[in-house]
Amino acid sequence: MAEQDINQLLKVRREKLSALQEAGKDPFQITKFDQTHHSDEVRSLYEEHEAKLLAGRAAVNTDGMDEEAAKQAINDDYNERRAIMDAQPIHVSIAGRMMFKRVMGKASFCNIQDLQNSIQVYVARDAIGEDSYADFKKSDIGDIYGVKGYAFRTKTGEISIHAEEITLLSKSLQILPEKFHGLTDTDTRYRQRYVDLIMNKDSKDVFIKRSLMMREIRNFLAGRDFMEVETPMLVENAGGAAARPFLTHYNALGEERKLRISLELYLKRLIVGGLERVFEIGRVFRNEGVDARHNPEFTLMELYQAYTDYEGMMELTESMFRYLAEKVVGSTKISYNGVEIDLGKPFERLTMTDAVKKYAGIDFDTVADDEAAKALAREKGIEFEDRHKKGDILNLFFEEFCEENLVQPTFIMDHPIEISPLTKKKPSDPTKVERFELFINGWEMCNAYSELNDPIDQRERFAAQDANAEAGDDEAEHTDEDFLNALEIGMPPTGGIGYGLDRLCMLLTDSAAIRDVLLFPTMKSLNPAKASQSAGDNNGFFAPNASIDFSNVKIEPLFEETVDFDTFSKSDFRAVKVKACQAVPKSKKLLQFTLDDGTGTDRTILSGIHAFYEPEELVGKTLVAITNLPPRPMMGIESCGMLLSAVNNLKDSEDEELHLLMIDNHIPAGAKLY
Repeated sequence: MAEQDINQLLKVRREKLSALQEAGKDPFQITKFDQTHHSDEVRSLYEEHEAKLLAGRAAVNTDGMDEEAAKQAINDDYNERRAIMDAQPIHVSIAGRMMFKRVMGKASFCNIQDLQNSIQVYVARDAIGEDSYADFKKSDIGDIYGVKGYAFRTKTGEISIHAEEITLLSKSLQILPEKFHGLTDTDTRYRQRYVDLIMNKDSKDVFIKRSLMMREIRNFLAGRDFMEVETPMLVENAGGAAARPFLTHYNALGEERKLRISLELYLKRLIVGGLERVFEIGRVFRNEGVDARHNPEFTLMELYQAYTDYEGMMELTESMFRYLAEKVVGSTKISYNGVEIDLGKPFERLTMTDAVKKYAGIDFDTVADDEAAKALAREKGIEFEDRHKKGDILNLFFEEFCEENLVQPTFIMDHPIEISPLTKKKPSDPTKVERFELFINGWEMCNAYSELNDPIDQRERFAAQDANAEAGDDEAEHTDEDFLNALEIGMPPTGGIGYGLDRLCMLLTDSAAIRDVLLFPTMKSLNPAKASQSAGDNNGFFAPNASIDFSNVKIEPLFEETVDFDTFSKSDFRAVKVKACQAVPKSKKLLQFTLDDGTGTDRTILSGIHAFYEPEELVGKTLVAITNLPPRPMMGIESCGMLLSAVNNLKDSEDEELHLLMIDNHIPAGAKLY
């Protein structure tokens, strides 16, 4: 629809509001409405009432009748049933947003959508009055109405409400989209979640299930005598995980603070204080990239239980996940992306060493030392850092070769000590710790320890983390003196678990991306000033270019010897749409794109564009790719093609800026470019 037409429609809506206000019918003056039922409740109530009043009544028999007689018999039967039901009507009062309206002279139909569902409403002039009916006819899709009336079943069998009184509770001044799906709407769905919830029932169902999931976590833990607590978000030392924190300034104290990256260290202080079973569900903040499974602000559940170890935590975790599947999904068998996952069977248990031996064919127990481990990494093309030790390399091998194979629930146990600074050593092997991670669908779902309670050992491990930080690891933990003091007071043997509720919700609701289970996910800010400067850029699909300096653009000599015309002409340039995008683990440059290239099979292409774009801002865009290049392995991933970028050479520098070629989203995936 043309922008001029939209502006005219918006103007008309405001004129309708002004007319109502002038007539003393301002909907925004109404402060409440007596809502007695929701749509699904009305249906259930009517069906129960119908079954009671019409019990024993046989269905109409039209055998042997001609078409006209059969039609009359069915109509007579309906009128008789209707008379019986209307003699003892069920009066209801509902409220919601009008999503459909059909005006037919003296009577009309509309659909009212509420929290549960939508229900048809029959609006007759004789029932609600001439003035109310005249106002109703001027109503718009999106208006919010209160309806009082009685339930009935139409001749087509649809349970509806016969309106006796309707009240406009809020006037919608914006226009709802006719359809709300597809790649081009992805960005708007996340930025305007309120519209998504109105237009997309599946989206609303996800968040209803998320709320249920959180309630049932609390119910499960209450059944095991856990106490829910709250701990600080603004902290001096952001510890308990390997992550870079967000920094802020506390004006009243004149001190720098960090947003917490974990709940662990304060909860353990409470175990020291004698609160034997504690848990917290809270927001944590990690200053990292955004992809399909990561958001810098997310919800974490951590619990700690005194006098148990990681074996006890495995039992609790398995029982909890099974319980949540039954409560949220209704079965211990769930489906994710078409794959059945069985949470009802005992979860498999593998040590990290055994997992690498199983899936990579390498037994790290026979690897002599750090240098031998690094040599193996070089041989297998696994990137590592100089500071990495044998245990770090083992973990890199696990990430590379094992994670994707762990589809059914699997506990990975006994991690190397190098990657577990807060975990108790295994008495039988001090190079490993009593830790497990639960993997489902190739994802890490849960992290748990036999908690380290030796303050001397803990201080040494903090010191090792401090050294890593000085060596350039911005995700390393730092010594926390108050926590060490708490350990010196004395902490009993303790087991602990932490897991992200967002990822668990993804699994239980079969959601493809973490942003689908976050009501308001982190998004790159829109800059209206910049956007307005970009010619023709009023739809959010093209990167603003007004600030780009084109004076140093270098034009490649396409027809020199390096690329002859015959070779160039064989390149297959296609429009591709970005279905998903995420940062490649262990790479600071690469983004992994999942693309719709029109073939019906997802295409994966890696591009070294991360310095210039965050993954979330590219989802939904239409790009240009060469699609007939041979697959090229990069970071253990097959990259099938090349995304095209414009290169801008910076002044007085050897550096370059890359700008992905983005084209009109109306161009379908797979369209060939000439």
